[in-house]
Amino acid sequence: MRIDKFLWCIRYYKTRSIATDAVKKGHVRINEDIVKPSREVFPLDKIVVRKNQIDYELSVLDIPKSRVGAKLVDLYRKDITPKEAFEHNDLLKFAKDHYRKKGMGRPTKKDRRDIDEYLEDSDQELS
Repeated sequence: MRIDKFLWCIRYYKTRSIATDAVKKGHVRINEDIVKPSREVFPLDKIVVRKNQIDYELSVLDIPKSRVGAKLVDLYRKDITPKEAFEHNDLLKFAKDHYRKKGMGRPTKKDRRDIDEYLEDSDQELS
């Protein structure tokens, strides 16, 4: 089975065209090699998929005949992604929260809404 079809069948990508684009961009490796979408997948291959800044590591157990239900995905692949990959993603989320110091630069959309809410509350108290 082709790698793009395999990733679509085991529900790593919503559509087959999205899976094909990801493979073309080099986000998918089989046995440490960057591959083309037409590359065949065989049992015991090790696949690394880069998605949402996480490198998912998969081991192919079997090849499905067509797209499988979410409950049956584990019959065809074994997820061997290390826990550190997910921890690194959590650190990125915390870093984004503290990227801009309060009061520096123009207000963000959230800051603007907070200001508007504060001004509306103070107007209601005066009336």
